[in-house]
Amino acid sequence: MRNFRELQIWNRSHQLTLEIYRITRGFPKAEAYGLVSQMRRSASSIPTNIAEGCGRNTEKDFARFLDNASGSASELEYQLILAYDLAYIPQDTYEKTNTELTEIKRMLNAFLQKLRANH
Repeated sequence: MRNFRELQIWNRSHQLTLEIYRITRGFPKAEAYGLVSQMRRSASSIPTNIAEGCGRNTEKDFARFLDNASGSASELEYQLILAYDLAYIPQDTYEKTNTELTEIKRMLNAFLQKLRANH
C-alpha cells in the first residue's frame, strides 16, 4: 500500500483542487449547482482517485483508479474551457490553470505507463 500524500501527482492535483475552489467562488450564484458543482467534483475526483488507488493491493487496481483520475482531468479541462468562454474566468487564470492541469494529465499518463510496464 502506498502513501498517497508522498506522491507528487497527488500533491499537485490537491493544490489544483484548492485553486478550482478559489476560482469558482467568483462564479455567478446561478451556477452554484451547475458549473461550480461540476468543476469542483471533477477537480476533487483527481486526487480522490489517486488516494483510493493507493489503498488497493494490486498494480492493476491502482491503474484503474489512475484511469478514473485521468478521465476526471479531461472533464475539468472542458469545464475550464466552458468557464472561460462564458467569461467567468479571465484569460490569465484560464491559461495558468489549464497549464497546470495539462501537466497533471501528463504525469498521470506517465505513471500509468510505468505501472502497466511493471504489470
